[in-house]
Amino acid sequence: MKQLLNIERFCLIGHIVSMAFGLLGLLVVLPHPELILGLSTAGQVFFQWGMAGGGVVYILLGAAAVAIYAYRTLGLWHWLTFMLPAAFLSLGSELLGTSTGFPFGHYSYLNGLGYKIAGLVPFTIPLSWFYLGFASYLIARVGLEAAQAPSWLRGAGAIALGALLLTSWDFVLDPAMSQTAVPFWQWQQPGAFFGMPYQNFAGWMGTGALFMSVAAFLWGKAPLISERNASMKLTRSHLALPLAVYLSNFAFAAIMSIVAGIWIPVFLGVLLGIVPAMTLWWMAEPAPTQMTAETAASFTTEIPVTSVKVALK
Repeated sequence: MKQLLNIERFCLIGHIVSMAFGLLGLLVVLPHPELILGLSTAGQVFFQWGMAGGGVVYILLGAAAVAIYAYRTLGLWHWLTFMLPAAFLSLGSELLGTSTGFPFGHYSYLNGLGYKIAGLVPFTIPLSWFYLGFASYLIARVGLEAAQAPSWLRGAGAIALGALLLTSWDFVLDPAMSQTAVPFWQWQQPGAFFGMPYQNFAGWMGTGALFMSVAAFLWGKAPLISERNASMKLTRSHLALPLAVYLSNFAFAAIMSIVAGIWIPVFLGVLLGIVPAMTLWWMAEPAPTQMTAETAASFTTEIPVTSVKVALK
């Protein structure tokens, strides 16, 4: 298990570093071609490779980090019963959207995110739905499990808030990534919201709520239990990786939008994404205070000593 934890941390760090390098390339190097010309031959090759495959790498690392975390924390069943519905249902929505315009609007993917399934949707896109969707849903569910409310209300609230957190990330990501110097997708019919149709957000909410509902049904209503300790519910400390994934991806999108001068989506994303995510994290039960090994040892050894003294008197 320790080896899995180390791999998980490596993937998370690599995921965040890859996003940082992506920002550097998109916002600093590309707008200044003289910087590229000043690089050595090896540097130019590395930069070209990074721009061509950097989007694939950061998504793969993010998906790997969350997959290992899900397996390590919740077990094989909870991991697969979220990942598979998330990947296949989101892929179905994306294929439908790029073919017909429903449910997101008319758009198409460009190059930079890997091999396209059916020539339409990069294979990395369902993976991004999975890892951001899992992080969003787990934050919402664990946070609401501490609330004094009926189980059905907590369950519905976790789905609704999880889908909202996921969609709030897209508020910020979509305008910037479709209008950057090297866009990854384009809208055939630009909408009123900074180039996006409002329909896009309904599609995101609906798709996210759909696969989160499937996972919620398969997981059941019982509080989520740690795979390593069957008597321990998930607590605030267990949300460290999901929160890190959510915040780092939001920061990536926000920086892209701010540099492009797109402020309103960032404000909406903070209001509807960051604030609820941090509130839910705070609502989650804190980790129980556990007796240290030294204290336990001293406690167990003091009792017989006391009883001996009493016997001697």
